[in-house]
Amino acid sequence: MQMQFFDSDGVQIAYRDEGAGEPVLLIHGFASNSKVNWVDPGWMQTLTDAGYRAIAIDNRGHGESEKLYDEAAYGAPLMAEDARRLLDHLGIAKAHVLGYSMGARIGSFLAINHPDRVKSLVISGMGINLVRGVGGAKPIAAALEADSPDEVKDDAARSFRLFADQTGSDRHALAACIRSSREPITAEALAGVSVPILIAVGTDDVVAGSASELAALLPGAQVLDIPKRDHMRAVGDPVHKKGVLEFLAEQRRA
Repeated sequence: MQMQFFDSDGVQIAYRDEGAGEPVLLIHGFASNSKVNWVDPGWMQTLTDAGYRAIAIDNRGHGESEKLYDEAAYGAPLMAEDARRLLDHLGIAKAHVLGYSMGARIGSFLAINHPDRVKSLVISGMGINLVRGVGGAKPIAAALEADSPDEVKDDAARSFRLFADQTGSDRHALAACIRSSREPITAEALAGVSVPILIAVGTDDVVAGSASELAALLPGAQVLDIPKRDHMRAVGDPVHKKGVLEFLAEQRRA
């Protein structure tokens, strides 16, 4: 599965593009990349087998995309513009969008700022904390910049450092990304998104917060509980894939 590249307002962005049919844009989480989030857990194969065109972006600072070290070069609204420009680059007017964790934030900003480009939105790995916010940016950045993970005493921050090492990420680019100003997503802005929304969260996911609490703020949003899965293990779960495919099939029938 060969990576392709395009220029997003001066930033080199990598992406994967497989299959044919209705396009589904996949946006990965922090410290991950398209391979770890979507290829290895079988998402690309699952979607293409179901008759979709699966497009997976490597967010700026991640994977094979350009690494930037200025905090001002990051932030979910900016990264949402990379996603929008990828659709432009591919000549795609409208796509289903599936984002995991940080990717759910990016996908939400894409739907808020460019509603005409999004057919449906799957908010995965992010519940009520999409609106409330996820803390811990400073310790995570410090963990990423530490000489060794053994120096990191904060368990949550250490898990991100270990994940970054496991994925072979540029830790200094990730530190700049996590330190970037996090523009809040308000419940009002999200409630204004008129496309169908599915919120998929592991029942043991303490990072995401409650899926049902977020759904209560979004009229008509559906909830998919992924049983006995935490933030890291929910991604490739069969319940997750089955639920997303059923949700996408509903949009085909609509």
